[in-house]
Amino acid sequence: MRNKILIILLVFFLSFCFFVLFKSLESSNIYVPEKKEDRQLAEFVSEDLFTKKKITSNEIFYGSDYYILNIWASWCAPCRKEHPQLMELSKNSSIKLIGLNYKDDPKKAKKFLKNLGNPFSIILVDKSGVLSIEFGGYGIPETFLINKDKKIIRTFIGNLSDDSVRQINSIVK
Repeated sequence: MRNKILIILLVFFLSFCFFVLFKSLESSNIYVPEKKEDRQLAEFVSEDLFTKKKITSNEIFYGSDYYILNIWASWCAPCRKEHPQLMELSKNSSIKLIGLNYKDDPKKAKKFLKNLGNPFSIILVDKSGVLSIEFGGYGIPETFLINKDKKIIRTFIGNLSDDSVRQINSIVK
């Protein structure tokens, strides 16, 4: 009798585990923003990587017709791969490059820039990752082309390529 009860409990427990596993496969916990382009940026406050001074979006997005906001981290291999393209884009005086350092150690981020060069006019810190999500990012690297009206006009998911640079330059002219 005792063995029958143990077998019934074991079957019930395994059925329960199977049911929970099956239900978890049906729902995704991955956040993907619905709309990434032609979207107005919300105002925000962040910290500058080098000065640690608080800076507002209104202080960042002024004086240029186009901005590139690049989400990156020193621990990100694709970020290292795309860095030459960012250095190339930094030569275009029509574009202001803004870096958003994602969940990174500030010392390692500064060392990354010292070794590879700093293409950014300003680098914001996103310690928690919330600011990246507010921009519509869900992975790194991710790059947003933003116009003077603070609207995202183009998004590049993953590392920039030479083709991405050509596309950006053709839009910016």
